[in-house]
Amino acid sequence: MVGLPRSADQPARIARCASRLLYTSSACGAAGQTPYHVFDRQVKQRQRERAARRPNAHVYDYLRDDVAWTIADRLRDIKRHFPTMLDLGAGYGYTLRHLDASITDHVIVTDTSPSQLARRPPKDGATALPPDDQLGFQVTRRVVDEEALPFAASSLDACISSLALHWVNDLPGTLAQIRHVLKPDAPLVAALAGGDTLYQLRTSLQLAETDRRGGFGPHVSPMASASDVGMLLQQAGFALTTVDVDEVTIAYPSLFELLEDLRGMGESNALFQRKGTLCRDVLIAADAIYREVYGNEDGSLPATFQFIHAIGWKPDPSQVKPKARGSATASFKDLLSKQPQEIMEEAEKIRKELEEQVANDKKSSKP
Repeated sequence: MVGLPRSADQPARIARCASRLLYTSSACGAAGQTPYHVFDRQVKQRQRERAARRPNAHVYDYLRDDVAWTIADRLRDIKRHFPTMLDLGAGYGYTLRHLDASITDHVIVTDTSPSQLARRPPKDGATALPPDDQLGFQVTRRVVDEEALPFAASSLDACISSLALHWVNDLPGTLAQIRHVLKPDAPLVAALAGGDTLYQLRTSLQLAETDRRGGFGPHVSPMASASDVGMLLQQAGFALTTVDVDEVTIAYPSLFELLEDLRGMGESNALFQRKGTLCRDVLIAADAIYREVYGNEDGSLPATFQFIHAIGWKPDPSQVKPKARGSATASFKDLLSKQPQEIMEEAEKIRKELEEQVANDKKSSKP
């Protein structure tokens, strides 16, 4: 392929620009659709149902298993017990194997797909999961749409969500609903696919379809960026928000194995404005472009999955708040001029002052 860009950053810029264009065109939707109807939720449910019914469905769980471990690890870092916890868009419950009675008493596992909820991983191996009644805490499984939560206000002690929210049409509305059902000072710990996910596949399909058909349609879903997620959390009313990004790159033998794995994960295209099945000549051309622009030296094709990890807390008077502007008792200039031991002593003094402030705030917030 002569004349195709080979720089490391140019294809990524093309993919990001295309993502914005796809989001703009898809958000408009068909006639009569609201601006939030980007994804066909019924199609997505059918895709997840078919994926769950595969005889080897567990083979395609590798990304969800990895992200579920990260979610549980961040939950453990909070050092708190959560009596009742919601696992939103959980599949069969990927995080359950990483939880125990020291973290929670009751986990409500939800998904839009009944077959995903009913599915069970292998009985042995690294991904083995004991039956629900042997986990050491109560598990309740419910079919729930992430866009219409049926839980009472301030009824849950925590909410986790692993790779489900990137298929939600009204993400701001869903985040607001999550905040509504959480108790004060309860956390949301979530992970969703980010905007640079599969940028190699996106660009290759667009170039191939343009070459073979004179134009391209959206075949890879538009996704939010890390800055978007942070802004949406704050707009939904969450406090003490933190957002970070993790990227995983997996090598596939060809574009066709990548597409097969996406189908097995239930992560195929579900846009309202999606086109029909891609013709074989377009797929062959896309595979050739993929190899030329992004291919590894061993002939494999790298696929990047970007995961945005977000934590937000429902506001509560007991939470730490920033001090008033100008009330600082220490200066960075003075700290840098001191010896390491003096800096440690000053830091310990500041830590004790903060602990006293938190204790006083909790006392004053009690009735």
